[in-house]
Amino acid sequence: MVRGDGPRLAIAAGVYDGSLGTDATRIAEAIVEVASPDGVLVLVDLGSAVLSAGLALELIDLPEVEVRVTSAPFVEGLMAGLVLAAAGASLDEVEREAVSSLDSKRGQLGDPAEAPPPVGVAESGELTLDLRLRNPSGLHIRPASMIVLALTPLDATVSIANLRTGSGPRQANSPTKLLTLAAQKGDVVRVTASGNQARAALDLVRSMVADGFGELDDAPAELPAGGPTRSGPIGVSPGRAVGRVVRMPEPLAAPAPSTPLPGADRAQAAARIDAAVIAVAASLQARAQRVAGESRQILEAAASLAADPSIVEKARASVLESGQSPEFSVWMTLGDLAGSLTAQGGRMAERVADIADIRNRIVAELLGREAPGVPVRTEPFVLVARDLAPADTALLDPAVCVAIVTLEGGPTSHTAILSRGLGLPALVSVENALDIDEGTLVLVDGTLGVLTIDPSENQIADALAQAGAVAVFDGTGTTSDGHRVQLLANVGSSDSVDAALSAGAEGIGLFRTEFLFLDRAQAPTVEEQVVAYEAVFARFASKRVIVRTLDAGADKPLAFVTTPNEANPALGIRGYRTTWRRPELLDDQLRAIALAAEGHSAVVQVMAPMIDTPDEAADFAHRCAEHGLDSVGVMIETPAAAITAPEIFAMVDFVSLGTNDLAQYTMAADRELGDLALLNDPWQPAVLRMMRLAFDAGAVAGKPVSVCGEAAADPMLAAVLVGFGASSLSMSPRALGHVGELLAGVSLDECRAAAAAAVSSRNAQEARTAAASALRVGS
Repeated sequence: MVRGDGPRLAIAAGVYDGSLGTDATRIAEAIVEVASPDGVLVLVDLGSAVLSAGLALELIDLPEVEVRVTSAPFVEGLMAGLVLAAAGASLDEVEREAVSSLDSKRGQLGDPAEAPPPVGVAESGELTLDLRLRNPSGLHIRPASMIVLALTPLDATVSIANLRTGSGPRQANSPTKLLTLAAQKGDVVRVTASGNQARAALDLVRSMVADGFGELDDAPAELPAGGPTRSGPIGVSPGRAVGRVVRMPEPLAAPAPSTPLPGADRAQAAARIDAAVIAVAASLQARAQRVAGESRQILEAAASLAADPSIVEKARASVLESGQSPEFSVWMTLGDLAGSLTAQGGRMAERVADIADIRNRIVAELLGREAPGVPVRTEPFVLVARDLAPADTALLDPAVCVAIVTLEGGPTSHTAILSRGLGLPALVSVENALDIDEGTLVLVDGTLGVLTIDPSENQIADALAQAGAVAVFDGTGTTSDGHRVQLLANVGSSDSVDAALSAGAEGIGLFRTEFLFLDRAQAPTVEEQVVAYEAVFARFASKRVIVRTLDAGADKPLAFVTTPNEANPALGIRGYRTTWRRPELLDDQLRAIALAAEGHSAVVQVMAPMIDTPDEAADFAHRCAEHGLDSVGVMIETPAAAITAPEIFAMVDFVSLGTNDLAQYTMAADRELGDLALLNDPWQPAVLRMMRLAFDAGAVAGKPVSVCGEAAADPMLAAVLVGFGASSLSMSPRALGHVGELLAGVSLDECRAAAAAAVSSRNAQEARTAAASALRVGS
């Protein structure tokens, strides 16, 4: 990676007999071997290496050579430090670079931003150049090192930003700073240069990018276009709405370091931070007053955090002591705090998004930009975004936001779940969504998956008429020819219980009990659980309530159950598997459910999550019987459970399909990975066929099959599931009206025809189209 012989490097690992360990004498010899007046940097691992390195320093006598021992990581630290040393950096600079080398592994915060068109000269007079990376691995350590070394001899100051992620600009004098851009193949990077040789610097970077940093010869052939990443638009929440486009603000880029402020100006600059903090806290508190329930609690907590004087104390000090700009000081201070929370792991790490959001808001206030997140509007609008994060939930007001359109996401993404919960028509995977101009009038059809730009007057009138007709569930799920299908609600909090009752749910098809266990160092007691369960059972007197036992792990980690650093938590200890470690948690929960059910008329049933084998189903049924629970079911969420459904039915009374995980495992596509969101589509024919295995097994056994995944909230897919043989469907309370309305307008035979057409389709889009035709939706 470096020209010429480069800095001297010696390896002092291991001991002389070849076994693992460290030897102080060997380390001392290595230090002497590479010693020079520029100094020596020693990279050590943990344990005996630290002690051995310290002893080695006592063994050598090099009074004119400064020797430092650093905790920098071996691979990243060695690469970064070596490159900077080759460029002539001092020992201080090399050590800082080596220690900070792991920054490149930190995840990038905020939504990715669209790349603006290339420009030649910035308003500041700096030269800029937009380049698309061609090499297979993007800006990894080798290309980053090439850029640093090539630019070192030039009289130019160069920075690079990643326009896809909004990261940067980063000074091009450090390979690890460039690595934090996370620039991948296909990303557009903006190179900015100033100084006497600015144009020469841009020409150098241009040539290296054009050459693919010498890696194009080994690049694999490009895959043909037409993969699953763009098969949209996909309607993920039913209904139609018309409104003018409002775009989510672009994410903030990290402010660049500035020339130190004069001493006389620093106090006033620091005071600007105080004013910005007050403004942000007031804005969040004002928003909190306009909403209720969990949304209000989230916003009030954010306002309290933003108003905490200690959160920006170091930022003020940075302005006063070093003269850095307020925005740069806030960005760096809260970025360091986020990094510290990440390192702590567990629940503390989950606060990182909160800190990043507050950082972005304060910096936006300082820069005079609109705050990130959902814009504040008073007139109805259609929100267009790259995607929506869970934190955006609390900021959406259905009274003014009438529909959602996103570039990314899939049927099980946060956007899909959020929009269904709010009852908003929504489209995801809309190609060129971010190219739609602000203020453009659009019609969003979340049922058919159609986006119409500048709709006609007739189309607008039809959509407004449909939007004004509220779908209300009358409390009895049935097809047009009288076939009964229970329509139940998914609940997981007191607020959702209220919503389920208000929506007329026939019962609860999925009672998520995780809310009792979250944010705790220890599991709740039996007594605490009894109180919580009774509160729900009492409100659903004489109605069906299916309680799902603790579903911890994967995206629902619990400190006292799951391991924090599983390599692949989606395939790890989760769901029923947690009983392998903490069997008493399940026994306590079953005991609490049984005690709570006594004295209440609710028809209480219990089911276990993530069952894979008939033996697990039998074990769960046995445990339930020991506690007097006589209506037992399991969730089918894996292909293994679907394939062995006949044997599982022999052990239990009913099953319920968890379609989100079933799609994930059938398609081998991590549901937390946005790039694979469209594979996590319950309309995928492979997923539909996996579901059909469970329905067919239920029909043979003469036992009921329910669906409690997000698929049940899609009215057309709900009809397909009824065609497969679903006896009940459970969904978010807001979806009950739309699902009930569609089912009431179609016959059982039409549902069966839709199921047959969908399951025999080639892909998800064809399955939707075939089902819509069979159900006469949109005709």
